[in-house]
Amino acid sequence: MVKNSCITFYKEGVQFRLQSKGLLKEWIMKIITNEGKTAAPISFIFCTDEKLFEINLKYLKTSELTDVITFDYGDPNTVSGDVFISFDRVIENANAFKVSFNNELRRVMVHGTLHLAGFSDKTKQEKAEMTRKEDLYLSLFPLK
Repeated sequence: MVKNSCITFYKEGVQFRLQSKGLLKEWIMKIITNEGKTAAPISFIFCTDEKLFEINLKYLKTSELTDVITFDYGDPNTVSGDVFISFDRVIENANAFKVSFNNELRRVMVHGTLHLAGFSDKTKQEKAEMTRKEDLYLSLFPLK
């Protein structure tokens, strides 16, 4: 089994202290193994709306604001890639949904991890399945 050291966190243009890094890594590893996959290098990059907007335009050819974009470098059995997360969107969504910043951050992190594990959210059914899995994995995080 690959150690959770293959999971790294970066900040680009944002200042905040990511809490419980070790627990986050263990939790992400649990998600990956529960989905029957093997973990390879995964980077979570926390950035601004502007940075995510630029990535969206350049690589996905869309001009929408989003909270997470994933770049999958794995194969059907391996979870590997980059997960770009808009710090600004997480704050705004946490306020809009009346949840804590950390809860919303974990939801976006699990969402990105599920994308890397092969899940899509293009259709209504796929979105429902992703939300169900997000809720399940959020319930497994050791801190509330």
